[in-house]
Amino acid sequence: MKKLFATRSLALASAALLVAGLAGAAAAWAHRHGDDEHERHERRDRRAAVAPLPAYEQECGGSCHIAYPAGMLPAESWKRLMAGLDQHYGSDASIDAATQASIAAWLDANASRRARTAPPEDRITRGAWFERKHDEVRAAVWKRKAVGSPANCAACHPRAEQGDFEEDDVKIPK
Repeated sequence: MKKLFATRSLALASAALLVAGLAGAAAAWAHRHGDDEHERHERRDRRAAVAPLPAYEQECGGSCHIAYPAGMLPAESWKRLMAGLDQHYGSDASIDAATQASIAAWLDANASRRARTAPPEDRITRGAWFERKHDEVRAAVWKRKAVGSPANCAACHPRAEQGDFEEDDVKIPK
């Protein structure tokens, strides 16, 4: 009888461990592959954690492009861009020295730490991440009057100015 009780106890304990193990594995899988909506909110929360610098938004977000999130380029790219504002992609984007220093420090502090290399010409649109995310966009789309170029994020991303580039929100103009 003791042997039967011990065997049943062992079987129940094994079953309990198996169920716990399966539940843990399911939770780990769900966390890794998880709830898309939860992941979207986490990404938005991380972006929101970087307080925008008003001087940057004022000086760099305007007629030519939005004030791109600092995390879209590595620090070395931002340093080169800020050092060459007098020849900023064919335009003179010079600003006073104090504002330039303030913006440069903010960009450096909030630059991408994940980018392995700077994109060609320090262009966000030439970076590996950008190209991977936009590989399905045909060249003709970039030439549409309502889009103009890959640098016009707000054409397709309605919340681009808030740093939100969620794929689910994309609306490509005709």
